[in-house]
Amino acid sequence: MLQDFRLDTAGVREILRGQEVRELIDGKAQEVADNVQALVPSGTPIEVRKYTTDRGAATVVVADVRAMAWQARDGILTRAAGFAGLEVRAWQR
Repeated sequence: MLQDFRLDTAGVREILRGQEVRELIDGKAQEVADNVQALVPSGTPIEVRKYTTDRGAATVVVADVRAMAWQARDGILTRAAGFAGLEVRAWQR
């Protein structure tokens, strides 16, 4: 017998805005940054930029003019995210 399921959107929102999720996001972003560092020349600046929208978020930036070429040729950020157990998909509207 199927039960009636109702998503508690307020509860989900509270969880996504919580400190535990923030720490998880920050930790995964740092893991991706560490993985990228191993794929680029020594001394290449890698930045983790933490920010908040409706929940915690972070961006990993390879602050080098060659980074776009490295991503296009070698997939440095995609591979680094994969090594961290993240799935990278094309952005869709």
